[in-house]
Amino acid sequence: MRRAGAIVLIAIAVTSLAASFLASHSTTDRFPALLDAPPTRLHFRDAQGVWRAPFIYPWKIVNQLEQRYESDRERPVPLAWFDRGHILRSTDDATAPLLPLGTDSFGRDVFSRLLFGARLSIGLALAGALGALALGALLGSAAGYAGGAVDDALMRASEFVLVLPATYVALALRSVMPLVLEPWDVFLLLAAIFAIVGSPVIARGVRTIVRTERRTDYAVAAVSLGAGPARLLLRHLLPAALGLIAVQLTLLIPAFTVAEATLSFVGLGFGDITPSWGTMLHDASSVRAFADFPWLLSPAVGIFLVVLGLNLILQHRGEGPQFERWL
Repeated sequence: MRRAGAIVLIAIAVTSLAASFLASHSTTDRFPALLDAPPTRLHFRDAQGVWRAPFIYPWKIVNQLEQRYESDRERPVPLAWFDRGHILRSTDDATAPLLPLGTDSFGRDVFSRLLFGARLSIGLALAGALGALALGALLGSAAGYAGGAVDDALMRASEFVLVLPATYVALALRSVMPLVLEPWDVFLLLAAIFAIVGSPVIARGVRTIVRTERRTDYAVAAVSLGAGPARLLLRHLLPAALGLIAVQLTLLIPAFTVAEATLSFVGLGFGDITPSWGTMLHDASSVRAFADFPWLLSPAVGIFLVVLGLNLILQHRGEGPQFERWL
């Protein structure tokens, strides 16, 4: 199962990194005549039943109000392989584009935005989660090892952040920053905010583990053999918290993806022109996506696959008596 999870994550990573090659269009290309158009279907037999190389039929709208389309079977359009730096494109891209996942309400290629958005959403969620893990592990280990006033001060500070609604904390922190920022600046800012918001739970869990494990025989033996604080923490105590850290990682990544969507919804995240899974799901929420335009929900499938892959890889990390004590 762990191998299956690794395959899923590697496939998502490779497709997102190869977005420029796999996607037929850029994220800003628009097709005004194909608003909310369904996915383009590949055909191998024409209307006369003759087998031929893969081709598509262009969509033609039959009901403007319902955004209903049907195939124009009188005009088959051949496909071009490895054309202009793309693996597959339509030979008549202006009027009959290849749209594997259809278009959104602005006439943009959903498949292209899904691939390019994976880079941003997964990268931001991963950066925020790793930042929260690093910050939480640092604070938790310091509090658990030092104890006394240091422990009280760090835990009271983490509790202050913990009792506040995470979404409102992120909104408040983001709202005090400039509203108009470049995408890279927004990425770094949101990653820092997510790290601050997500670290208290990890810090409290790591602190409990470090305090308890420090009294065990193997930790006392390590100290008696000359292990200093840094070696004791990194080599002996923090590894006992790997199960907790693994579980928190699988929880933080989807949580931060939703948080990014929330911030984008109120205008404090990425702009609409910058594709991310969060902004795409926000766009889908304004239409009858589940009933009439299910292809707009493809980012939700991407999020599900990322979480599934992480859980398959990390499911065995928590086995053993140490991890069971902390859950």
